[in-house]
Amino acid sequence: MRTVGVEEELLLVDPDSGEPRALAAAVLASAERESSEDREVFEAELQREQLEFATVPQESMDDLADEIGRRRAEAAHHAERLGAAVAALATSPLPVTPSLWGGERYGWMAEEFGLTTQEQLTCGCHVHVAVESDEEGVAVLDRIRPWLPVLVAISANSPFWQGKDSGYSSYRSRVWARWPSAGPVELFGSAERYHEQVEAMVGTGALHDQGMIYFDARLSHRYPTVEIRVADVCLDPGTTVLVATLVRGLVETAAREWREGLPPVAHGVGLLRLAAWRASRSGLEERLIHPITMRPEPAADVVRALLDHVGDALKGTGDADRAADAVAALHADGNGARFQRELLHRTGSLRDVVAACVRRTAGR
Repeated sequence: MRTVGVEEELLLVDPDSGEPRALAAAVLASAERESSEDREVFEAELQREQLEFATVPQESMDDLADEIGRRRAEAAHHAERLGAAVAALATSPLPVTPSLWGGERYGWMAEEFGLTTQEQLTCGCHVHVAVESDEEGVAVLDRIRPWLPVLVAISANSPFWQGKDSGYSSYRSRVWARWPSAGPVELFGSAERYHEQVEAMVGTGALHDQGMIYFDARLSHRYPTVEIRVADVCLDPGTTVLVATLVRGLVETAAREWREGLPPVAHGVGLLRLAAWRASRSGLEERLIHPITMRPEPAADVVRALLDHVGDALKGTGDADRAADAVAALHADGNGARFQRELLHRTGSLRDVVAACVRRTAGR
């Protein structure tokens, strides 16, 4: 069974005002003092209002769910010691002027990309799935491309930007798309072609290093995995587990298609960008672009198409019923974007939205 690991970026906020707080360094120091593990669980991100954690590779989704809950609780514990809280919010609902983390790499990015770097306070969820080789990994990347916007819609959790409703369900994905290497890519066809493209892009001097290859999905340059990077950090930990389950299903399905000699769907990058835009705009509330036909259909039908597409893979890992139940609950209760908007409609207060999201982050 393929292992799955998750990286979640969390927002550090003031528990009273709901405003982001630049406390990442202090939280990391607290975590380091108390940690008994032989690896760094928590890491800094681009802005000092962010905190990232990474799970270990897991085969069982129950184990993954347990670890995500535990890591979120640990992050909350360390933040509380400093008078702060953590919220799984992909953008801050309240206005903020982000504080860039120090160091040569981030300093270079600030100098090179200007306002794009300064404004980039966004929190995502990255899912790593094990692959046997770079060749298998690139075959997977070629075949999962049209399905990735559906994950954007499922995870959408960033309707607000600088104190205003953005009009999007996932505005984070629109902000992230400002990076020149971000977004969907063409078909590669082979690992050799993939690595040639990465080397050529870094060779332009416009990117600091391979870590700035911000494709929607890429080969990890640190682990033997493919890394799917399109999702917002999910408000509910159960949605994170659903996204991880669907991602593993997509990877396994694509690998089987490759072994069977089935070619990838050859949609152009222009169509994939439109599908990604529609997913970020609509979330699960309206229509999405169907990954095969590239025509608009009700969001529930498109999500069902994704479940059908990965159905055999989910049955093989014993995750089919769990995924179907999670999707049904998501349609009934809504994703993070819907929760935030409905709460603002009831209370009229973005501060109350943040407070409620702090509680939901912890599974309450």
